[in-house]
Amino acid sequence: MKDQSLGFNDLDRNEDDHLSANEQTPLRADAFALSDEEKIERIKASVSDILTTLGMDLTDDSIKGTPNRVAKMFVKEIFGGLNPIKKPSSSTFENKYKYGEMLVEKNITLYSTCEHHLLPIVGKAHVAYISNGTVVGLSKMNRIVDYFAKRPQVQERLNIQIVRELQQVLGTEDVACVIDAKHLCVNSRGIRDIDSSTVTAEYGGVFQQSDVRDEFLKYLQLPSLDRI
Repeated sequence: MKDQSLGFNDLDRNEDDHLSANEQTPLRADAFALSDEEKIERIKASVSDILTTLGMDLTDDSIKGTPNRVAKMFVKEIFGGLNPIKKPSSSTFENKYKYGEMLVEKNITLYSTCEHHLLPIVGKAHVAYISNGTVVGLSKMNRIVDYFAKRPQVQERLNIQIVRELQQVLGTEDVACVIDAKHLCVNSRGIRDIDSSTVTAEYGGVFQQSDVRDEFLKYLQLPSLDRI
């Protein structure tokens, strides 16, 4: 009988697998049973245990505050997008000027965290939509990207979540998003390839047509203003 057990290399490959079968972030039903302050206290204790296990001296002035800093950062900052209370409101407006071409918001700075190794994902998101009668404030697209990025993520899922949210807000399928990002789980560990980046895309509605998609990608090639 063939051995069906997983070897070390198989486990390592599974850890690096970026596939996800679910468009939704995997959350337990009781994800928000604890308050932010309760979560901070629990995470603080866990971080203290990790550092102590690694052999660190938590009485040292340099790191004695690290567990509290990390706990607050997890809950209040880099994983703040897990809490639906922090979801940005996205008011829409009537497209009174009848602008019918695609609107592209490119080079949106993106900071996220790989859910496989809890290491940073850093890159740019490029978002576009074609109005069917309503428009959304430009900064709202940045805020939507930031909200879904601030959680343990898989880049493919992040792409989909951004597009699905904007489709719902705008009432149209005609939304697209391309993300180009560096994953420090690749750049700083494992293969340690510092030059590689990951590009993913999600195209909805008319953006699935090659001519519309190509127009969007041409916008991304236009030079951007570095400073105003």
